[in-house]
Amino acid sequence: MLDEATMERQSRSLIASNEELKVLKTEAPDGIGIRKNAEKNMAQMEARYRGLLEAAPDGMVMVNPRGEIVRLNVQAEKQFGYPPGELVGQNVKNIIPEGFEQRLIDDNARTAAGVRAQRIDTGAELSGRRKDGSEFPIEIMLSPQESSDGVQVTAAVRDVTERKTAEEQLTKMEDKYLGLLEATPDAMVVVNPTGDMVLLNVQAEKQFGYPPDELLGQKVESIIPEGFAERLIADDHRTAAEALAQQIGTGIELIGRRKDGSRFPIEIMLSPLKGDDGVMVTAAIRDISLRKNTEQHLEQMEGKYRGLLEAAPDAMVVVNSRGSIVLLNVQAERQFGYRRDELVGQKVKSIIPKGFAERLIADGTRTAAQALTQQIGTGLELTGRRKDGTEFPIEIMLSPLESSEGILVTAAIRDITERKRVENALRDNEERFRLIVSNIKDYVNIMLDTEGNIVSWNQGAERIKGYRAEEIIGQHFSRFYTPEDLSSGLPSFELQQAEKNGSFEGEGWRVRKDGSRFLASVVITALRDEGGPLRGFGKITRDITDKRKAEELLMKTMVELKRSNDELEQFAYVASHDLQEPLRMVASYTQLLGQRYQGRLDSDADEFIAFAVDGCNRMQRLIKDLLSYSRSGENIGALQPISGETVLKEALANLRITVEEAGAVVTHDPLPVVMTDETQLVQVFQNLISNAIKYRSAEVPHVNVSAQRNGGHEWIFSVRDNGMGIDPQYFEKIFVLFQRLHGRSEFEGTGIGLAMCKKIVDRLGGRIWVDSEPAKGSTFFFALPGGEIA
Repeated sequence: MLDEATMERQSRSLIASNEELKVLKTEAPDGIGIRKNAEKNMAQMEARYRGLLEAAPDGMVMVNPRGEIVRLNVQAEKQFGYPPGELVGQNVKNIIPEGFEQRLIDDNARTAAGVRAQRIDTGAELSGRRKDGSEFPIEIMLSPQESSDGVQVTAAVRDVTERKTAEEQLTKMEDKYLGLLEATPDAMVVVNPTGDMVLLNVQAEKQFGYPPDELLGQKVESIIPEGFAERLIADDHRTAAEALAQQIGTGIELIGRRKDGSRFPIEIMLSPLKGDDGVMVTAAIRDISLRKNTEQHLEQMEGKYRGLLEAAPDAMVVVNSRGSIVLLNVQAERQFGYRRDELVGQKVKSIIPKGFAERLIADGTRTAAQALTQQIGTGLELTGRRKDGTEFPIEIMLSPLESSEGILVTAAIRDITERKRVENALRDNEERFRLIVSNIKDYVNIMLDTEGNIVSWNQGAERIKGYRAEEIIGQHFSRFYTPEDLSSGLPSFELQQAEKNGSFEGEGWRVRKDGSRFLASVVITALRDEGGPLRGFGKITRDITDKRKAEELLMKTMVELKRSNDELEQFAYVASHDLQEPLRMVASYTQLLGQRYQGRLDSDADEFIAFAVDGCNRMQRLIKDLLSYSRSGENIGALQPISGETVLKEALANLRITVEEAGAVVTHDPLPVVMTDETQLVQVFQNLISNAIKYRSAEVPHVNVSAQRNGGHEWIFSVRDNGMGIDPQYFEKIFVLFQRLHGRSEFEGTGIGLAMCKKIVDRLGGRIWVDSEPAKGSTFFFALPGGEIA
């Protein structure tokens, strides 16, 4: 459809042609030649007029003084639904029932001049009626001419159905706009081209301290003295277009003035619109006093926090109304694999293919306002696409703003790949947990409502308590308790304790469906919503009847085992003590035989006597070591603060001859004071250092003793040597009683020393281990509990 200016030009052309025809008809002079000329000219003008009439985009209708249609174009016939020629001669009321004929037709009460003076203004809105009787809104532009036949009217008729529909929608949008205006938290002020405030909301009145309606009609300078009116209002030096071109940018900071004269900083966001009445400006005004104070504080810390925005963990992208990216941070570059200059100006679809642009960008079927109402909610999960084409899950949080440039959207984009992985894993775990809980048979795992009624039942509950789900769900959980517990109010007490403390744990006898009893271990957990209200209880019950019997049996066995161990230790002590006397006698007489008869018997006798003497000596050492082992770890009294260096000195004093004979070098780092038994610790040091010297390499033995704290909970002592080392496969074996790695011909010993160390350290609450490699020396570690005392 053509615009009104074009239609107006064509209508006036038709009217001018009509006037020329009338002049030719009324002013044609006499004379055949002249008349012929006039007729020819009139025919040409008639053809021209008819051509213009048919070419008009709107319906064109000519009506005579009697209200009869004398001429119309094809557009009029189509518009009113009549076939060609049918409307000619009909009364104009047939197609325009009211408002046309009443004003333009000359009757007895009006002259033609009077009718002409009362013509409808151009663009009058009436109702048209089609041949099928349906009515529709029209706009007519009329041109009445006074002729010899009276007042004839040429009417350009336009169907304005679409425009009326749009106007109704616009009215609805205006109502919605007023509602939004009042609902917005910021002050909203609308200013006309002369700088008068024509509309404002309650927030504006509160912000500037004026009662309702007092600001209407006042100049905007009364509340914003400088910076607003000077730029947006056209004066003698600037046209409206120039004022519009000099509008203030979105978010400019100015100074507001309240009714009491006090001033405060404001931020205004302007939306100027050029209309028929000039430049109208809607201003959103925000009191930024608090923000300015904050900004002053932030300015003082600017050096410390420079670059904080770029260091934000999320990608930040700003998109304009055309869907183009206008701003982004370094995280966005990294997240999507682009350089900043590569992304700026690109469509947002290049990084978020679906779900963003489709909703936030106005296209041919939606206005900017409609697009704004369809914005995506905060925290929507979409899919992002990197420069290399790979896609990954994202969560976007959007902040759309309708500005003079259209809708600008700031999007915080978070890569949630890891979160989705965790969610999937959690979902899988929940499913597995659900299957486990539903199929578990050794535990009663049920849910209770806030009153203690059963709302869920698993297979374990059915097996242990004997009820099927359909029998028990909805029943109170107290039915499992003994009469004694019911009379004492134990079920209610347990729920109260769980609600008060978060959970309740206890043991007691419970009753099955068949009346039999079992010993139960019970845990009741209170379940609450995020806000805190109780929503029920989770109850886990385990049948520990067999466990309790097993514990009692184990306790009895442990008592018997302790008694047996005590008897064995006593036997070892007595046996080793009683064996020493006869063994000493055998050894003495064997040595006496050797001394008296050596060389007097044959060589075999001398060898046999030597074997007997050596066997007695080894047996004496074994009995001595066995006696020491049986005594080790015993008689440990109350632990006392003991200096590690004092203990080491005592151990070295006991080993003085061994150290001197081997030429060994024994050093130590500072050693702590620990809570221990002095005699036992001396024995540990003495055995470890003695072994380090005994199992030396070809080099001079070097032994170092040190200690360090392990997290503050224990002290770890180490005895490090440069000896022959130990194969890792024997690390456990060497701490077992009588276990040796070398033959007696290589090294003396009974294989009891390290077993004794382990027994002592275990009794002191510690642990012992070794780290070594063959030919690279060994380091024996033992840890004792407790921190440094002094």
